[in-house]
Amino acid sequence: MDLNHIFLFLAVVSPLLVLARAWRPGGTNRGWRIAAIVVLAITGLAWMFWRAAAGYIGGGAWFALLFLPAVGSRKMTELAARGDYKSARKLGAALQILHPSAELREHVRLFHHLETRQNHRTTFSPVPVEDEITQQPRRPHFRHAPAVLILILLNAAAFLFEISFGDWNDSEVLHQIGALEPYAVVVQGEYWRLFTALFLHGGFAHLLFNVFALYVLGPPLERSIGAVRFTLCYLISGLASSAGVVLLTVIGLVQVTQLVGASGCIMGIVGAWAGFLLRHRHAPHAKQRLANIFMIIVIQTAFDLSTPQVSMAAHLCGLAGGFFLGLILAPRPVAGLGRD
Repeated sequence: MDLNHIFLFLAVVSPLLVLARAWRPGGTNRGWRIAAIVVLAITGLAWMFWRAAAGYIGGGAWFALLFLPAVGSRKMTELAARGDYKSARKLGAALQILHPSAELREHVRLFHHLETRQNHRTTFSPVPVEDEITQQPRRPHFRHAPAVLILILLNAAAFLFEISFGDWNDSEVLHQIGALEPYAVVVQGEYWRLFTALFLHGGFAHLLFNVFALYVLGPPLERSIGAVRFTLCYLISGLASSAGVVLLTVIGLVQVTQLVGASGCIMGIVGAWAGFLLRHRHAPHAKQRLANIFMIIVIQTAFDLSTPQVSMAAHLCGLAGGFFLGLILAPRPVAGLGRD
């Protein structure tokens, strides 16, 4: 995978999405608008003068000015919700270096005020039991999501096997260890390739992006539908992705010689989220989450169209399979829809 192209895509699309969501003048979104415009400006200048490294330069600006502040702001909110105002204030002050917005300054002042009140209350009165509970450590990301952890480890183990077997860029090596090849499946009857290709990757960057997507999207869905249903959704979506590519190749709609990667499974998770949320569309925040899922699909489609090495057919087949599974495998009410 061409990392320069991937980072260039992120450095252009992500700021545009931020601007689309914060288009109204004034308000608390001004800092994000400015950061997005700065990232676009840096990326544009890099494209004009250092095109060969424009993706890395724009991607660095995106990571520093948009990604890190967004992740840090979320963590800051979590700390404040647990009553750890001191840590929230310190994190907010550090984030101001990258994101010096009025909104963040206001948060830092608020946390300082709450920290002062908390210290005063702690000095002159015993700590209530409720405060002790809220200050307990936040549960790990993988708690109640063992299937996600196991799948991440399986993908990592398969990649280590690839490395020990030979060069992952060598098509012959990938053929021997199980890459998806429509001709081999249809003519030679090697149906096992529909499954093995889901755990192989064309390089460390390919693995990293898929594992990161699984880490972000997987645990909330697994906690909502259960580990068994989640595992079935992941694997069946992947098999639907592989089978769909073979079918489309046989009828001549796509031309695929060799395919590896868990992207079909990941898009299956996205589709399952869409089906699950559509099934429970009257639950709190369900429509907003559906809109976010739709945005992910739009971004992925745009990336597929701009990247010849990526199989859009595999992604769309996995997405469709996951969507129907999300409708079927979500019998329970939305109990953990708002959890991360």
